[in-house]
Amino acid sequence: MLLSDVEPVQAVLGRPHGLLEGPRLAADGEAVYSDVIAGGVWGCSASGVVREILPKRRGIGGILAHADGGWVISGRSVLHVLPDGEQRELLAGESVCGYNDLGATPDGELLAGVLRYRPLSGEDPRPGQLLLLDRDGAVAVLTEDVVWPNGIGVSPDGGTIYLSDYAQRAVLAVAREGGLTRTFCRSPRGSADGLAVDRDGGVWVALGEGGGVARFHPDGQLDELTTLPAGFVSSLSFGGADMRDVLITTADNQVQPELGGTLLRARSEVAGLVVAPVCV
Repeated sequence: MLLSDVEPVQAVLGRPHGLLEGPRLAADGEAVYSDVIAGGVWGCSASGVVREILPKRRGIGGILAHADGGWVISGRSVLHVLPDGEQRELLAGESVCGYNDLGATPDGELLAGVLRYRPLSGEDPRPGQLLLLDRDGAVAVLTEDVVWPNGIGVSPDGGTIYLSDYAQRAVLAVAREGGLTRTFCRSPRGSADGLAVDRDGGVWVALGEGGGVARFHPDGQLDELTTLPAGFVSSLSFGGADMRDVLITTADNQVQPELGGTLLRARSEVAGLVVAPVCV
C-alpha cells in the first residue's frame, strides 16, 4: 500500500467541524485547513494547539502559501491574507459564484477554478473556468471545458495542469501553453474532489463520497485505491521535510461522528511534488 500510518489529528478530531478543505502543511509543521460550511481558516500546530487564522469566511476550497508570507485563500474572491491579518484581493468577478480550489505553477503563478453556478443550492449547471493569474497581474482563461472545478495540480515538467471536475467524476488535463482539454482519468468510485501530484508524476485524487483516495499513473491508468476512515474525503496534500507526509481533509469521521469532519495524517511511499508559493 502506498499510504500507511493513517491516523486522525487528535486536536482537530476533538473539535466540532463541518466540511474541511484546503489542507496544507506549513514549514513549521502547522496543519492549515478551512471549514467550508461553518467558516474560517484554521491551523493546528505540531504540538496540538488549534488556532483560528481567519474567522467566519465560508466557501474556502483552496489554500496556498504565498512567497511574501501568509496564505492565499479562495471563496467569493481570492485573497492574500498576510501574517499580520492584512488582506489583499487577487481575483474577483461579477459573474463568478465563487472560486473553489487553487493551484500554482512552478513559477508561482496562481491557478484558480471558477464556479459559475451554485451546485449546493440546486442551480442548473453552467460551465466553469480555470484561470491563470501571472506575475504581471494578467488573467488568462485556460479552459472552460469544466462544470464544477475542484482540485488543481501541475505535472513535474510544468506542462500539464490537472483539474478535477466534481460534476463529471473526472480529472481533466489542460495544456499549460494552450490546446484541447482532455479527460485524464475517471474516478473509480465516488467523484473527483481535491487533487495532488507526486514527484513521479502520479496524480492523487480525493474521491469525495467514495470515501478514499486513488493514485493514477502519469498515463491516466489507475494505480491504487485506498479506503479511508471517512464517508467523504474532500482533499489531500503532501508536505514535511521529505514530502512524504500526507494531510487529508474529510466531511465526517468514524471515531466521533457527532463532531463532523476532521484531518487525517498519513505517510506515503512516494514523495509529493513541492507546490511553489504564490508570487503574484
